[in-house]
Amino acid sequence: MNYSYSIIKADYLQRTRSYSFLITLAITIYAAYSFVPPTNAPYTTLNVPGYRGAFNSAWVGYVSAMMTTVMLSLYGFLLVNSGIKKDIDTEVGLIIATTPITNFGYLLTKLFSNFLVLLTIAGITFTVSMAMFLVRGSGYPFIFADFIIPYILFAFPALFLVSGLAVVAEVFLSKRSILQFIIYFFICGAMMAGINSPKPGIPTAVFDPFGLSLVTGSIKNQINTEFHENIKQVSFGFIFGDHKTFRTFKWNGVNWLGIFIFSRLAWITFSLALVYISSFFFHRFDFNQPLNKKKKMATYNQQTGIAEIKAVLDAGPLPPVVADYGILPFIKTELLLLIRKGAKWFWLVTGGVWIAMLFAPLNIAHTYLLPVIWFLQVTRWSELVTKERTNRLHYFTYSSYQPLFRMLPAQILAGVLLAIALALPVIGRYLISANINAAINIFSGAAFIVLLAVCLGIVSGGKKLFEIVFFMLTYAVTQKISAIDYLGAAPHRDHTGYITVIFILILSLGLISFFVRNYQARHL
Repeated sequence: MNYSYSIIKADYLQRTRSYSFLITLAITIYAAYSFVPPTNAPYTTLNVPGYRGAFNSAWVGYVSAMMTTVMLSLYGFLLVNSGIKKDIDTEVGLIIATTPITNFGYLLTKLFSNFLVLLTIAGITFTVSMAMFLVRGSGYPFIFADFIIPYILFAFPALFLVSGLAVVAEVFLSKRSILQFIIYFFICGAMMAGINSPKPGIPTAVFDPFGLSLVTGSIKNQINTEFHENIKQVSFGFIFGDHKTFRTFKWNGVNWLGIFIFSRLAWITFSLALVYISSFFFHRFDFNQPLNKKKKMATYNQQTGIAEIKAVLDAGPLPPVVADYGILPFIKTELLLLIRKGAKWFWLVTGGVWIAMLFAPLNIAHTYLLPVIWFLQVTRWSELVTKERTNRLHYFTYSSYQPLFRMLPAQILAGVLLAIALALPVIGRYLISANINAAINIFSGAAFIVLLAVCLGIVSGGKKLFEIVFFMLTYAVTQKISAIDYLGAAPHRDHTGYITVIFILILSLGLISFFVRNYQARHL
């Protein structure tokens, strides 16, 4: 028990004290502030066509809890799915492997540390939601139960399941980060498919780990009964549009049943069962690396040893050393590192999407396929400027000749070249149709997303923050949210103003990256 408590405490403190967590927390606080939009806001977070709920405690509490559950379930996985990897990278796992803690006990500590990190963020949104009710309330009484109960029954089991799935993904797909993301988001999408079930009710809600179908079903039933409507769909998320014409209805929450509460406990038990099963396949930091090559090398050295080594180290046949202070060799090296990273078969998936962009309708290719093919490179771009520190090579790179004007620009250019190469089908089709503005949007989007990866990687010192932000941006593009559309996929009335904003962001990210990296190189 002492071992488990110490691991949970150390892991939790390590994560919550990182810059990436603090920046993520700041973004979450702003998102929580936006979960309850004012009546004149150009967006909604729970959209019922033609209707809007009165800002009583039930509406504010439930909407905030559901939005927290959805958002943290989506990007929370990216935030916590590297607990075991950190122990491998820091070699703490070798120490843990010598302790009496069992595999299940260790994985359980990772589950609880993941859960505590997500629960900390959920606790912040819970506090902000109550503050927003007091600020934006419409004279309705404050009922604490309308806030705490949905967080306990929606967010608590959902985040526990996310924490368990993050552990399971690390056990079975430890070296396939992007595959973890794809499988998880597919599972997440399948789970959320029942939110607008044609037969809402307790049976559907029981098999919904987020519990959202129970709320949407209750809202639809009340509106259809009270106003004699036939509404079949309720939308979640940040939905922009004209919401000035609507009718207000008062919703007082859900009538809880014992079977639904029991289903929440069942999902928590299911998460524990998944972790328990994965403990039988956990490597316990024993990777069984083959020693045959090392043994052969040792035998070779003993038999032929010094004479052969001297022959190998003889510099006579080697070509003379020629100094090259340009950045072209760096660009070539960085491109090769980007291309060779990850499994080779994964390029087949990327190639399939690339070919699909040649034949799919142009708006589909631009709005959906291009963001997807770029997001598939998230693990490549997230390590663009962090791999030196991760592999402890920054002592050499920072002390090399002009690292700020040779290595960093080379990394940026290599990332941008990869993004442009992946977007060539869409760019070519726009150029053929003489749509120069759309092609410029993609070029600027490539520079923006790579510089965002560089800036967040340098500032936070890790890759998690960029992965979370990149996922949110990809989601925004596919949902056609023009306010944060970095790709120009959504229509913009003022193209000059849009490009100006993107250019300012690119310039700002570049300046921040250079100044911070310059400080890091001088204070190594």
